[in-house]
Amino acid sequence: MKKRIGIPISNGDLCLHFGHTEQFAVFDIEDGKIVNEKFAIPPEHEYGSHPRFIKEIGCDVILAGGMGIKAQELMKGYDIEIIIGVEKLPPRELVNHYINGTLKTGMNRCDH
Repeated sequence: MKKRIGIPISNGDLCLHFGHTEQFAVFDIEDGKIVNEKFAIPPEHEYGSHPRFIKEIGCDVILAGGMGIKAQELMKGYDIEIIIGVEKLPPRELVNHYINGTLKTGMNRCDH
């Protein structure tokens, strides 16, 4: 299995609101292991900018605390798997939970 996972982060931790992120932690996964980790700075936030950016950097999956409905619709249109309501854990730990099938989710932390 090869996947690229993006996680919105601010101050080194999960950013609970996708559109307010400072950067994305981007993890490449192969055969159930993290093989690469990098950080990507998104463009200025405007309608559709972040989903388009995620598509351009090749992410297959987004792990987020919260995401607005419009961003979700755009992501689905780009065929990107969205997992919302993840716990506020370090990004690498979230990815390992995703790989191991132990990722816990809750409510979407975005109200628009």
